[in-house]
Amino acid sequence: MNRRDVLASAAAAPLLALPAAARAAEAAMGDSVAAIKARGKLLAGVKLDTPPFGYLDDSNEPAGFDLDMVRGLGKRIGVPVEFQKVTSVTRIPALLSGTVDVIAASMTHTRERGHAIDFSLTYYTGGQSLLVKADSGISGVKDLSGARVVVQQGTTLQKTIERLAPSAKVTAFRDYDAAWLSLTQGRADVLTGSLTILQGFAKGSPGYKIVGGLLSTEPFGLGARKGDWAMRDAVDDTLQELWLSGEYAKLYTARFGEAPTIPITVWPT
Repeated sequence: MNRRDVLASAAAAPLLALPAAARAAEAAMGDSVAAIKARGKLLAGVKLDTPPFGYLDDSNEPAGFDLDMVRGLGKRIGVPVEFQKVTSVTRIPALLSGTVDVIAASMTHTRERGHAIDFSLTYYTGGQSLLVKADSGISGVKDLSGARVVVQQGTTLQKTIERLAPSAKVTAFRDYDAAWLSLTQGRADVLTGSLTILQGFAKGSPGYKIVGGLLSTEPFGLGARKGDWAMRDAVDDTLQELWLSGEYAKLYTARFGEAPTIPITVWPT
């Protein structure tokens, strides 16, 4: 009996209690991968303002670590991938509406989000930090009282900074690019976000620095519709295959400039 059969057996009793319409919906999602094969392409929701996870390269083509993971999924299913741009606010609605088949958008796996969608194995673990001008007097969260802090809207990052710095003046932007622009134009004192993404912004901007250490732990997972076991199996099998084959390490090193130290794992927060 394979993993999908085991999970299906364990879920069988509660599913019998569902209304007929709900059971039909669950059954239909069981054919999701077959439907993708029949369509001839995989629709993936990705963010394009979060290098190195998702961005437009020098040729204006979608690129990034998240996209590498989805390309592996497309290869496993046997279809090309069509990338559709999403934001932190629109990514889950796009999945639930059927606009995309899977989300690969630097999304932290939380229990709250797990009520709405299913998550894959954790494929990247990062943390939140602070980006400021090099001559800033801010060195950490303790200095944020009254500071103008910008963050990406609809993220765990926003919730964390509002909890840790309740007296800061927090403004949430639709995407990282808008938040970064606010900082560079002097309309904000701090940009907070995932450390790796902040490092991407700071890399080509010597007038900025990262301070404060890590404020949180952010386990990223790919998102599938709730109960879509066919997609969950396909995604998790892809991630495990990439890890065991060594391809994951190659892709990781190419995007982050160093070898991975934490294996893919299940880690909801």
